[in-house]
Amino acid sequence: QVQLVESGGDLVQPGGSLRLSCAASGFAFWVYWMSWYRQVAGKERELVASISRDGISTTYADSVKGRFTVSRDNAKNTVDLQMNSLKPEDTAVYYCNVERDGVRYWGQGIQVTVSS
Repeated sequence: QVQLVESGGDLVQPGGSLRLSCAASGFAFWVYWMSWYRQVAGKERELVASISRDGISTTYADSVKGRFTVSRDNAKNTVDLQMNSLKPEDTAVYYCNVERDGVRYWGQGIQVTVSS
């Protein structure tokens, strides 16, 4: 069974930093691109960052480029999202994601709140 479990969410002040981590199990983690999405109530789920199977290629939403960094450790089956210079508009529920055999799997979601 594919399982994705996020951790590291918190309340942080604008300009602060957080590191989210996603622990994966139940599939060959190293074979797949992994992604982070986020969603605010009333809005569509937004792709934030993705990373290739070997960690060499990454993509970012324009809104986070230069502030967020996605990384992975295939030995530990984890993918992280380092978030720096956080803004109130980064407030959302963040989800770890993988598409396997045409099916999207999601973590439980973790709240990140950026507020003073």
